[in-house]
Amino acid sequence: MTTLYEPWNLISQLQRELERKQEMNNGIAEGASATAEWVPAVDIKEEPERYVLLADLPGVNPTGIDVGMENGILTLSGKRETEAKSQRDAYKRVERHFGTFHRRFSLPDTVDAEGITAKYANGVLEIVIPKKSVVQPKKIVVVSEG
Repeated sequence: MTTLYEPWNLISQLQRELERKQEMNNGIAEGASATAEWVPAVDIKEEPERYVLLADLPGVNPTGIDVGMENGILTLSGKRETEAKSQRDAYKRVERHFGTFHRRFSLPDTVDAEGITAKYANGVLEIVIPKKSVVQPKKIVVVSEG
């Protein structure tokens, strides 16, 4: 079996990790918890009637995930428990992050905060943020009196 060496994949992986570190630093500057130990990867998709946020949280107990919305800011936080120290000592390489995480997202005024839902399956947290229904402008007819 031949393994193909692709240096661009390593560069792309490094770039993604640096972007996530920068996001974490920006989050701390914006008021995120300075005690966050890792930053989960998040994808945000806009659809005509909603936004969908997908966060990679493998190994996180869903009961330990906190999702909140206040003043237009969606907050996602929680903790991934570490393995016992004696188990970790046998590893030669550890790339998975453990400990607390904290992410904040500014949402537009067009979202329906009351309709936000979250579900966790297969290590992915899906947060659905519906948009408010658009009120159509009303045409007012001017009536002539004479």
